[in-house]
Amino acid sequence: MKTPKELALMAAKALSDKKGKEIQVLEISDLTTLADYFVICTGSSNTQINALVDSVEKALTEQAGEEPLHREGYRGGTWVLLDYGCIAVHVFNGEARSFYDLERLWRDGKNVDLTGVIDEADIRKLTVLE
Repeated sequence: MKTPKELALMAAKALSDKKGKEIQVLEISDLTTLADYFVICTGSSNTQINALVDSVEKALTEQAGEEPLHREGYRGGTWVLLDYGCIAVHVFNGEARSFYDLERLWRDGKNVDLTGVIDEADIRKLTVLE
């Protein structure tokens, strides 16, 4: 059985492998009972957002035997939420990510270092955004 952090890192890797942008993992276990980690990512189109979500589901099913408890927004394509209980994966288009600004809402959460997990170029872009 994988820990919540391991699941969050697996999700981040799956998003990176499908060229998700601005991937961030926030540890929120000390702040809420909603989840232990939020995994946040931006996709460039509805098609890519769905491909990103499918990639996460496939990776967590194959590598950890985990299925999402709930999936929301898949048909809309602007924001998809995968709820695994201990982690919540949010995949947005750019406009929705800016509007909801989860990083600001959960700014007291701890950023998880993704060095070695996701593409190094994406880590540099995220650092510039912060």
